[in-house]
Amino acid sequence: MIKAIVNAKIHTITNGIIDNGAVVFENGKITAVGKDVRVPEGAEVIDATGKIVTPGLIDCHSHVGVFGEPMVWAHEDGNEFSDPVTPHVRGIDSLNPQDPAIAEVVSGGVTTVYSGPGSANIIGGTGFAMKLRGRTVEEMVIPGTEAMKMALGENPKRCYGRDKKVMPYTRMGNAAVLREALTKARNYVKRSDKEGDNLEVDLKMEALARVIKGEIKARIHAHRADDILTAVRIAEEFDLDFIIEHATEGYLIADILAEKGVRCTIGPTLLGKVKMEVANISLKNAGILAKSGVKIAIQCDDFSGTKWLPLHAGIAVREGMPEDEAFRAVTITPAEFIGIADRVCSIEAGKDADLVIWSGHPFSSMTVAEKVFIDGNLVHERQDPVGQLQLL
Repeated sequence: MIKAIVNAKIHTITNGIIDNGAVVFENGKITAVGKDVRVPEGAEVIDATGKIVTPGLIDCHSHVGVFGEPMVWAHEDGNEFSDPVTPHVRGIDSLNPQDPAIAEVVSGGVTTVYSGPGSANIIGGTGFAMKLRGRTVEEMVIPGTEAMKMALGENPKRCYGRDKKVMPYTRMGNAAVLREALTKARNYVKRSDKEGDNLEVDLKMEALARVIKGEIKARIHAHRADDILTAVRIAEEFDLDFIIEHATEGYLIADILAEKGVRCTIGPTLLGKVKMEVANISLKNAGILAKSGVKIAIQCDDFSGTKWLPLHAGIAVREGMPEDEAFRAVTITPAEFIGIADRVCSIEAGKDADLVIWSGHPFSSMTVAEKVFIDGNLVHERQDPVGQLQLL
């Protein structure tokens, strides 16, 4: 059935803001958007007078559906703690489509996430992007969005050096373990080119070879400025296509990151000083990086808490990030990082009808997502009027 959202203030993301505009969609795709769009006869009309419409938001660093909720031992499926180098494990094999966090995240106006392994390991396996609808992994996961999780800093040191008394115990060890694995993978690629079908298959090296060949990105967890630059140094040594995850102290080296064209996902903005490597966390980080010319996405690094993604963006704006850049940082920029910007995260004809009708400005704590559509289907509708919630 044809549907049309009318009389809305539309943030298209890529083509400006349309006041009193309309969005028409059918069969899961946007067919028209504009101020003077003709609504087809017989369409289901949704009046959004006084409301704001945006594309569904995207968090490109989450653990939704992989780290299960409630968070008990039985749901600890996001870190394969048995080995610091596990490139062959796949986040999709831990994905639970029935995870209760999914509905909560959708209620916050987030329709797509990139999820996957955590940062316990130097190389933790592949993550993936998914639409937050469907009953099976195959229905949810967007093919071709895999990337390899890597991590530097405290987490691998703690999980292996401190807890198990094995390498890596230091930041030197972190870098050495990563270089060793990448060197083995590079040599494996050379042998594969030479030996062809006669090469004995090694699942670890097969997975990591895709990173060496540039077929998938390396997504490298690094908070402290020195860890960020170690990640950049190693990525350049092996000519990797990479993104820095968190970049908590990125503001200290913003000029260097901009000069090198390093892409970063920033957050979680609301993180406290829970460990030494985030002691210098700053709410101004996203704004400083954006104004320096670093391409960034805003992320929550969370499970059900991913529903607060728009508030993280709002705080970034309050602390100096340009508003239009903040909108891009939770829509089209992370979609570009993942490689799905041709499908989602802007309101354009031909794109997926992932749309949110907001009661007010999306970045305000007083705003709710009143209606959320994924592929043109209504997947969430707010029942309680804003400001009139019933206490149970």
